Amino acid sequence: MTTSLLQPGDIEAAAGAIPELRLPPGDLFLARARRLEQLADGHTLGDYLRFVAALARAQHERLAAGQVPQLPGAERLAQCREYQMPPLAPAGLAHPPAWRGMAREFAREMQSSLPEAGRAAMRKVASADDAWLDEQATRLLEGDYRDLDPAAAPVIGAALQVQWTKLARQLAPAQVARPEHPNLCPVCGSHPVSSVVRIGGAENGLRYLHCALCGSEWHVVRAKCSNCDNTRGIAYYHLEGGDSVVRAESCPECQTYLKVIQQDKNPQVEPVADDLATLALDLLMDQQGFGRSGVNWYLIQGTP
Repeated sequence: MTTSLLQPGDIEAAAGAIPELRLPPGDLFLARARRLEQLADGHTLGDYLRFVAALARAQHERLAAGQVPQLPGAERLAQCREYQMPPLAPAGLAHPPAWRGMAREFAREMQSSLPEAGRAAMRKVASADDAWLDEQATRLLEGDYRDLDPAAAPVIGAALQVQWTKLARQLAPAQVARPEHPNLCPVCGSHPVSSVVRIGGAENGLRYLHCALCGSEWHVVRAKCSNCDNTRGIAYYHLEGGDSVVRAESCPECQTYLKVIQQDKNPQVEPVADDLATLALDLLMDQQGFGRSGVNWYLIQGTP
């Protein structure tokens, strides 16, 4: 089902009152795990949602423990802000070495919650050398899924997410400029998973895109394509019989879509969890001829 939208200026707060950037909170992964556990009950993908919930809980434990990776220097941060560059872009940042050991730990811990095929993939990660892990991480970070092992991607991505979330949490919003390309995270330059319309306080009714890597969120006006900035012909799709908590915002210009998750319809929604639990909507959008502009690292299809 499709619904036309209002114009962008009709539904946004006054420009000076908008919190442009939401850096990741300390309970980012815990909130994700709880929502996944809630969504798993009675879901056709319940086993996989519970697996990702267990992985998110492991991420939460690591976020508060271990060495905190070092931010770029003050001069580099100032330069990035001046030229509207993401200060934590992977291409310009040495990868924190602790991520490899974390990926292996995740793989060992997750084996018991998977069938044999999944356990084999986890054993491969747990015993992998640094070169293979680095190659897989580079493909994931660059969005180049050729020769990416899709079964290994969730735990490799989970380790990278923890490290970049640790980095992002050390920043202050004032250190990050508005992005030159609004479809990419202003903190690390990664693509969003989905968008969420927040409730409460100064953020009430505002839409934020949620980063697939560092978990930061940045404001993008509603009724506007988050991929190409087009404002004409934007439409929402949702599944018949659903509660419209998650809808797909489609653009006729670039032929892409990004899910919009409505916190006002359910305060417990979580951008990554609710995206993962609505794969049927992705199938609908594919049938309608739209390509996904976001990416969910917990479920990536590799290409030969």
